[in-house]
Amino acid sequence: MESQVRGGTRWKRFAVVMVPSVAATAAIGVALAQGALAASFSVSGQSFKVTAKTLHGEGFSQYGAIDQGYTLTGGKAAHPVAVSAFTKARIEKMCQSVVTPDIPILGDITLRLEAGDSSDENKQVHAKNLYIDVEDLQADATFNGLDIGVAGRDLKGARMKDAEIQNKQANPFGFAQQADSVDLTGVKQTAWATTAGTFTLSGLHMSLHNGSGKGIECY
Repeated sequence: MESQVRGGTRWKRFAVVMVPSVAATAAIGVALAQGALAASFSVSGQSFKVTAKTLHGEGFSQYGAIDQGYTLTGGKAAHPVAVSAFTKARIEKMCQSVVTPDIPILGDITLRLEAGDSSDENKQVHAKNLYIDVEDLQADATFNGLDIGVAGRDLKGARMKDAEIQNKQANPFGFAQQADSVDLTGVKQTAWATTAGTFTLSGLHMSLHNGSGKGIECY
């Protein structure tokens, strides 16, 4: 995944490639869990799965875009996505999993990250300036103050103008929507990238598993 300029800052891509970077991944995860790292990061380069019991987001925008990434063999690949952007988000019982397939001798290895498994809002996952490049989403959703239309024509509020600035590959004439806030429950999604200005993961648990599929990945 190429770096993108979001909000005037070049957001560095943090690629989850389990061998040999799992030690660095663990160190970053621990720092986030301890609240020691308030920096941008992203998971990109291949699709990954995310689930959440609930997600409450404020300052919501969603618009179409194209992610320019790379295959596991180094070739380039384009992925159409719906970018979901939140100025602030709170997530209860988050799970994120990504599979590195066909490692010699080991086969498929799944990296699974879980956090925020608490009904106490202070102990859930908190993010600011969160962007999720989604390929598929399943959830029950409630939108508050929803506007739907064409990006750059019908939706000219502050949130949509910010969304246009954040992602230079957004289609200014494509479908878009924005809302004051959104509540999602029973979230299951496949995504190609996640970036956040700050990401605090309470109760972080990160683990490696042999194999892939249901029961190993988040769903």
